[in-house]
Amino acid sequence: MSSHGTRGDGPPTGGAGPAPLRRDAQRNRELLIAAAREVYAEQGVEAPLDDIARRAGVGNATLYRRFPTRGALIEAVFGEGLTATLHRGEEARAAEDAWSGLVHYLEHIFEGLAADRGANDLMTTGIQGIPSLENLKAHHHETVSLLFARAREQGTLRSDVVVEDLLFALAALGRVVPASVTVAPDAWRRHLHLLLDGLRTEAARPLPAPPLTSGQLAGALNSLAGHG
Repeated sequence: MSSHGTRGDGPPTGGAGPAPLRRDAQRNRELLIAAAREVYAEQGVEAPLDDIARRAGVGNATLYRRFPTRGALIEAVFGEGLTATLHRGEEARAAEDAWSGLVHYLEHIFEGLAADRGANDLMTTGIQGIPSLENLKAHHHETVSLLFARAREQGTLRSDVVVEDLLFALAALGRVVPASVTVAPDAWRRHLHLLLDGLRTEAARPLPAPPLTSGQLAGALNSLAGHG
């Protein structure tokens, strides 16, 4: 995040790029990120920015100087974790058995959804404007597509399901995880595996309706995030 020479936040920038933050400005930035991580985990990414500034012990003006948009703060809080999930997707793609790779990959994602309400919001709604999240979602779709294709070839995935079938079901399951972990922390594991078992070849039965298109799925998730 570049500095613009605002009083208390660092020296003016030169033409070669952002100047280093002064020690007090860097400390404020770190306090805000730590506070946002806690608040998002408790309340989700729509939590009031005032709550974050208050927990960090800084003024609202300081928050907006360091993070002029909500997306910039979310990127700072979750960017590293989203990149780690992208790497887990690469590991899943390299699995010899596509079905096992898919299962382990989705278990990793749901462990994150169960641990952090903010991460849950990011992965199960159509929140936009977060570069690392957009990269991950594109990579996630590609990962599932590749694993689906290989699982079909290996005879472990039923032939009549598409990627959007899984993504829709995962979003629906993911949204109830924050509520379920308060009463049964591992309940999501049971329901994730029930869901996945329905995609296996031996479970195939005629389906009563066609799958969602990519556009329909995106529209549903955007509506869930309040952007519809």
